[in-house]
Amino acid sequence: MEKKSVFSSRLGFVMAAAGSAVGLGNIWRFPYLAAKYGGGIFLLVYLILAVTFGFALMITEVSLGRKIGKSTILAYSTINKKFSFLGYIASLVPIIIFPYYCVIGGWVIKFLGVYFTNQGHEATNDGYFGNFIGSTGEPLICLAIFLFLTSIVVMLGVEKGIERVSKFLMPLLVLMSLGTAIYSLTIDGAIDGLIYYIKPNFSEFSLKTVVAAMGQLFYSMSLAMGIMITYGSYMKKEDDLEKSVRNIEVFDTAIAFLSGMMIIPAVFAFSGGDQSALQKGPTLMFITLPNVFDSMKGGHIFGLLFFVLVFFAALTSAISLMETIVSIIIDKFHFSRIKTSIGIMIFSFIIAVPSSLGFGVLSGVKLFGYSILDFFDFISNNIMMPVVALLTAILVGFVAKPKLVIDEVESSGKFKAKKMYTAIIKYVVPVCMVVILISSIIGYV
Repeated sequence: MEKKSVFSSRLGFVMAAAGSAVGLGNIWRFPYLAAKYGGGIFLLVYLILAVTFGFALMITEVSLGRKIGKSTILAYSTINKKFSFLGYIASLVPIIIFPYYCVIGGWVIKFLGVYFTNQGHEATNDGYFGNFIGSTGEPLICLAIFLFLTSIVVMLGVEKGIERVSKFLMPLLVLMSLGTAIYSLTIDGAIDGLIYYIKPNFSEFSLKTVVAAMGQLFYSMSLAMGIMITYGSYMKKEDDLEKSVRNIEVFDTAIAFLSGMMIIPAVFAFSGGDQSALQKGPTLMFITLPNVFDSMKGGHIFGLLFFVLVFFAALTSAISLMETIVSIIIDKFHFSRIKTSIGIMIFSFIIAVPSSLGFGVLSGVKLFGYSILDFFDFISNNIMMPVVALLTAILVGFVAKPKLVIDEVESSGKFKAKKMYTAIIKYVVPVCMVVILISSIIGYV
């Protein structure tokens, strides 16, 4: 059996966990949700939830991981054998997400290549993105490249692979986001977009705003998918846990905020203030933004920097998803890291193929009305993750009691927010999870 891996320092843990949290959810999902749900008011609600609701869930998962020192599949059963089933549900989440996430990562590889070879103008042609994802060979090649790059980092291990890559990419990602956001604000008409983005309009506040912000928090902060439990199990006992989680929150929220500053003012200026241009979902990144870049002075450079940034963000999150699966397999079956990583790489590619082909030769295949990729996304993000969070809150809040987490946090430093934490994990999180589940079911029906 391999020796248990650990991060070499608190900084290494923070960079790796922040790298997991900072992904495609920050770069494309956050800006379009902010635009769809009122701009500044969505941003305000998200920030409030991040430092309360998001903090409580994240510190719970990291604490459980560090205390138990095991992967997700074993962590819950160690706390309470009656909740062993929860470990299996939580472990299924990254197994479902990772393959289709790599499909989208492959799309990012494609557009990175487009701007690297100075073909950004061609990407503005009608049907360019649709023709690409509707083809067979090229998306699969891009998927394989992205999956291979992810696997190489995971094979290198926690300290030499994940920690080293995260320490390099995360500061670079922050600097690139800041520089690109500042450049975006120099476009004529962009300031109006900035005002819409940061100025709360309370007349646009609704329950949908809160639900959308909570859903984004899950997607953005890597909650309820076993990642933070896994990374917590690699954390040293002497590292300050509360400070670490706050640092991760700052990184994650900063990138999300800067992503909005990059995209919303630029698209606002390009569309002449048409907010609907911002509300295109995934196509915002692959259809709307290439048109924005093409209309800008120096847009090719802007586009290249943007997709380099998106690639880094996608890669760090994919690494954390794969590492979580690797940790589960090693803990359960005691295989070597290399063999486990290769096996997961092959398995994930096979599982990802239908999601990729679901926009082409398998486009006629619908699962409950969804394309194959969208179905996996809906099941994992809208159903399984809220269920995992709800049951985790019940386990920690009422069965094992909050003292389990509080004692682990206080073993390496003060827990200043422990009273707030207790109230949120016992009462706020369960209510919020029920609301998200009901809204997901109603939205589907």
